[in-house]
Amino acid sequence: MNNQPIPAVSLVDLPKGVDVDDNFDVYINGILQEYGTDYQLDGRTLVFPKPLTGEVKMTKFQFVRAALGIAGTYTKHDNIDVTYKRDGRGLVATGLRPRRAEQSTVV
Repeated sequence: MNNQPIPAVSLVDLPKGVDVDDNFDVYINGILQEYGTDYQLDGRTLVFPKPLTGEVKMTKFQFVRAALGIAGTYTKHDNIDVTYKRDGRGLVATGLRPRRAEQSTVV
């Protein structure tokens, strides 16, 4: 594990069911992230040193264009998922929303 500070660029709050003292795995776009390298933990918040983008709702205009087959609507966004165990059952929290961090660093 890397104990060097990382610049806080994006933050993601853990869902209530995730116990920070137990093992859990973090995935971005289906790729397992490594604690200490790809992210760190500050209380119940995942801290990432890179910008993450949440899914944005389509505008009415984009929806009409897509519904009529005129043009697709593709926006870059990151899918953030956490897998964890509760009462012996494996669970997945999906669609977690990132937010931009203020200027800070997390150790």
